[in-house]
Amino acid sequence: MRKAKTMIGWEEWCAFPDLGLPAIKAKVDTGAKTSSIHAYDIKPVTKDGQKYVRFKIHPLQKNKTLEVQCEAPLSDFRSVTSSNGEREKRYVIKTPMKLGNKTIEAEVTLTSRHKMTFRMLLGRDAIAKAKFTVDPVKSFLLGKVKDPIERYTAASEGETT
Repeated sequence: MRKAKTMIGWEEWCAFPDLGLPAIKAKVDTGAKTSSIHAYDIKPVTKDGQKYVRFKIHPLQKNKTLEVQCEAPLSDFRSVTSSNGEREKRYVIKTPMKLGNKTIEAEVTLTSRHKMTFRMLLGRDAIAKAKFTVDPVKSFLLGKVKDPIERYTAASEGETT
């Protein structure tokens, strides 16, 4: 007998522990192959002989005062077709992503989403890897985050949430 897949809604909260992002709201997008996250001031760097990428994120919608500086090993730099049909070159990272009780190694592209409502898109590769099924009329089936600012405050003070 097959184990039932976990149901998720069209929007969910997730976290990227290695990036210092304890809460970021994602729009679930089965039309997007790869997940993407809002990033700016993106700079490739070399650290201990390995290629990395440094970038900044405003992780919460409608909040430009909260800024998180991130760094991750660079996985790829590839051409991606954006939602408006244009091709753009994007940096790609692989990093642990926590969705509810599941943690997966996610491939995420870095791009400016400052004009978009959501700071992140959860693409179908991550959805499939986590063995999720999407209910397009529900939201936050993995749980709600009541005060995301509090999570960032606790994270900056070294507490775990």
